[in-house]
Amino acid sequence: MNDYSARHLSVLEGLEAVRKRPGMYIGSTDSKGLIHCLWEIIDNSVDEALQGFGKKIDIELFADGSIQVSDYGRGVPVDIEPKTGLSGVEVVFTKLHAGGKFGTGSYSASGGLHGVGASVVNALSERLDVQVDRDGATWQMSFRRGEPGVFKDQGEPSPNSVFTPFEESSKLSKIAKVAKGVTGTRVRFWPDRQIFTKNSEVQIADVTARLRQTAYLVPGLSLNVRDNRTDPAISENFNFAGGIIELVEHHSHDSAITDIWHITGEGNYNETVPVLQPDGTMSLSDVERTMGVDIAIRWGIGYETNLQSFVNIIATPKGGSHVQGFEQSLLKTIRDQVSANARKLKVGNDKVEKEDVLTGLTAALAVRISEPQFEGQTKEILGTPAARAVVAKVLADGLKSRLTSTKREYKAQSAALLEKVVSEMKARVSARVHKENQRRKNALESSTLPAKLVDCRSSNVADSELFIVEGDSALGTAKLARDSEYQALLPIRGKILNVQKASVSDVLSNAECAAIIQVIGAGSGRTFDLDIARYGKVIIMSDADVDGAHIRTLLLTLFHRYMKPLVEAGRVYAAVPPLHRVIVTGSGNRSAQTIYTYSEAELQTLLKDLQKSGKRYKEPIQRYKGLGEMDADQLAETTMSRSGRMLRRITLNDTSEADKVFELLMGNEVAPRRDFITNEGANLERERIDA
Repeated sequence: MNDYSARHLSVLEGLEAVRKRPGMYIGSTDSKGLIHCLWEIIDNSVDEALQGFGKKIDIELFADGSIQVSDYGRGVPVDIEPKTGLSGVEVVFTKLHAGGKFGTGSYSASGGLHGVGASVVNALSERLDVQVDRDGATWQMSFRRGEPGVFKDQGEPSPNSVFTPFEESSKLSKIAKVAKGVTGTRVRFWPDRQIFTKNSEVQIADVTARLRQTAYLVPGLSLNVRDNRTDPAISENFNFAGGIIELVEHHSHDSAITDIWHITGEGNYNETVPVLQPDGTMSLSDVERTMGVDIAIRWGIGYETNLQSFVNIIATPKGGSHVQGFEQSLLKTIRDQVSANARKLKVGNDKVEKEDVLTGLTAALAVRISEPQFEGQTKEILGTPAARAVVAKVLADGLKSRLTSTKREYKAQSAALLEKVVSEMKARVSARVHKENQRRKNALESSTLPAKLVDCRSSNVADSELFIVEGDSALGTAKLARDSEYQALLPIRGKILNVQKASVSDVLSNAECAAIIQVIGAGSGRTFDLDIARYGKVIIMSDADVDGAHIRTLLLTLFHRYMKPLVEAGRVYAAVPPLHRVIVTGSGNRSAQTIYTYSEAELQTLLKDLQKSGKRYKEPIQRYKGLGEMDADQLAETTMSRSGRMLRRITLNDTSEADKVFELLMGNEVAPRRDFITNEGANLERERIDA
């Protein structure tokens, strides 16, 4: 311990610090960090477009792992920067915290805010080439792991080409002439595999998602991407005339309670910042800032929340002060309106909470601010304290004007919104009480459960099964066919409520839906707790006809909307009862054999095989129209017994796509459903329709 002295300290200079600790600058060295490098370069180009220079950006991904970003902005300055004696290009790409975004002269609001983006990407690249169109010429400079020099390429540019670093002074090469007024910047970089993990790569889906988002945030900007890594190459273009209203519309998949409300405004605040004086000293100065706020909000009948926030077109997925202001103002404003209409809404003594207000909300929040404070270079959290108050005031003023408006359209939507919020509040309170009192009930303790539930004896959740069956006739047969140790039965009366169209209060007041939610015992919506569900499997056992399929679809809609974790965990199943019963007659001392088939094609194949082998079967062949046509032994053997049954597990791989399908099939919009039925009708097997 005594030999610890100054010689043990490490001083990391320039870009060496970036290569030594890349995670401090890009978050990680896997695919996420790699794509963060791409965003740093793209954001610089977008900043030019935000200032009104260039309306087009091209991104190209090459098979050798390199990526090129081209813009048509003003071009990186190529003249000499007086303090360093280096060209503007070399300063931007080799000096940390250097650029044109630290004052208000060149960029009023920008995405590449910390001034380290281009230099960090350069430091973490095996090779980086910059070409600038400016002053009637194309200028070029190349770098190897942040060091400027010259590559001697034999054909296509490659990081493996012989590299000669500049020794005494750097040189910005003039490689071509361009027409007067032509400007722009092209950056191509090869990520350094000494830094990034072996399997890290840029996924085209991530790129297109980000470009689509940016195109919504910068109306009129054309973003083009071409992926040359595939054969044929994939090309996409994003160019939207609208703003964040279209972004919210794109992410709204459920039926609407309100239109998309667009709220804009701005606010001023003072900020004390250090300013570099001409003599090289730093002094604190008060600066007045103006923050622009752009909000689009919309509520739907669902209970998912999709809030996207941005600072100068940079996504802030982990929120920050602007999101805190948004949520606080949203809750306070709606609380005030609920209190003002408490008697009409029958609120009682309960209080609206944030989760009640956010349920079913799709929103986009974008703020424009000079020199924002971020928590870390990855820019995922906004730290500027004043953003909270500015956003809160803009939202409060705009939202209150709509909630208290006397216009017919706003009045109806406001009433529906407040009703939804109160319904969510009541559902949350009920679920909390239910959860606190919840216990696993056995057959002797089930007095609080629906009387029509035929429960099982086992208290082992993992081994238990709940069969949801159609009506009392199927229940009677299923009672005799089940194993009462671990199989429970819940009959429903016909077709339940279509919850895709119904409000939360309608669902909870519907006897069949309420019974299913109560029997499963894990709550509903946001309060659903998978860990306290009473059964390991929930099995929908409906007839093998069109009505049965409709009932199954209605039940799946209920599970998807209000008990989604149950589906995501793979604990929802559909029973597969047979369609046909074929009795093969025996010969001699052989007894008759019963064979079940589950489709028309399977039946025809079986009959052909029997004819080929000379076996006879009784006619007419029984076609089951419903479970009630089976006796208990047949139902147990084919549908309920674990040794012989077949179950279809309901899975959920793509939540967004599932939302679209349920809205298409079960939502309020009739025209898309009619078009779907018309277009897909030709693909339907008519034999599967029971008419």
